[in-house]
Amino acid sequence: MSVASAGAGFPEDGLHPDALRMVRPAYGTGSLADLLPSVSAVLGVPGATDVLGLGARLDGVDKIAVLLVDGLGAYQLALAAPHAPVLADLAAGGRGHAGTLTAGFPSTTPVSLVTLGAGVPPGAHGVLGFTVRRPDGRPLTHILWGDDPDPRTWQPVPTRMELATAAGVRVTVVSKPQFEGSGLSLAANRGGAYRGAADGAAVADGMLDALRAADGPALVYGYHPDLDHFGHEDGVGSDTWRQAARGVDKLLDRLVHGLPPRSALLVVADHGQLNVPLEGRRDMAAIPALCEGVAGVAGEPRVRYLHVEAGARDDVLANWRAVFGADASVLSREEAIDDGWFGPVPAAHAERIGDVVVICWGRAVAVASGWEPVKAGQLVAYHGSATAAEMTVPLLIASS
Repeated sequence: MSVASAGAGFPEDGLHPDALRMVRPAYGTGSLADLLPSVSAVLGVPGATDVLGLGARLDGVDKIAVLLVDGLGAYQLALAAPHAPVLADLAAGGRGHAGTLTAGFPSTTPVSLVTLGAGVPPGAHGVLGFTVRRPDGRPLTHILWGDDPDPRTWQPVPTRMELATAAGVRVTVVSKPQFEGSGLSLAANRGGAYRGAADGAAVADGMLDALRAADGPALVYGYHPDLDHFGHEDGVGSDTWRQAARGVDKLLDRLVHGLPPRSALLVVADHGQLNVPLEGRRDMAAIPALCEGVAGVAGEPRVRYLHVEAGARDDVLANWRAVFGADASVLSREEAIDDGWFGPVPAAHAERIGDVVVICWGRAVAVASGWEPVKAGQLVAYHGSATAAEMTVPLLIASS
């Protein structure tokens, strides 16, 4: 169901109003940036710190599989549970542990994948949005990134896969075949042996094969995108989303019941999602004040980056604040950085953030028709902002 045809049949995403409260990224105490450093410490990687205290839960484990289910926010677990009994059991702690982490900011896939893989907040690794502006003014859409710019330069932090491999850990990445060698894969996961997996069953088989093949410490990372895809296209709670939740459960069933001795499975996500009705959409193309003084647009509808004409920043801030009111926090770049949203941001990365940062609240989005593909404004579910629904992701653990 596209948003244009949603009407009265707009899917119900099951979110309590509490899910729309602000949640700040818990860098250094409980974020995606802290997961692989903690896993690495359990596996004996020198210099790694077990920030999350996983060692106490993974005693005797030397093979760890981390599965990232794209779009499976903690606030989506209850909605998925009737269609996913294995996931429901994991979410109840029935296999070992059920907790939560926060995503980094913005809560969007490329930012989260690199935050997880590099083990540092977004400001440090520099992948700071779904789309950002390069120094020459051209846009870079991180999910379509090839080799320009060079991923190792654009994202200079060694990944946790590289560090684990150097320490003698057998590292394997299991994901879509078409993602091998992409800019985003290299930024997030370089250092691991890559195994292509076209669907959920292949992801499970690839992860289990890698665990079984290891005769010493092993780290296996798997990625599954379907739930996020159908959330965007048809809405969280739609028929296709529920079917995708069943697919996630089949994947988890194979993994949980196939774990070899001395191994564990950790299930996480990159963000949650929420459905945005038509009345929550403000389009730059339809509101002239939103275009005044704007020279470039990046980010995405829930967190918009605006690059402004010389001398126009204050006017742009005022115009966007007037249009959005309480539905967005409209900040200067310096305000957003000083407020800690990205963690520390080196000077080399700061200009990837817009001169103006628009953080949408509630069920609002800032559509940028004419600046980005039309499809970006026609989705049903969105993410990227800092509500609990978008920022809070599960950390579910099952041991063999």
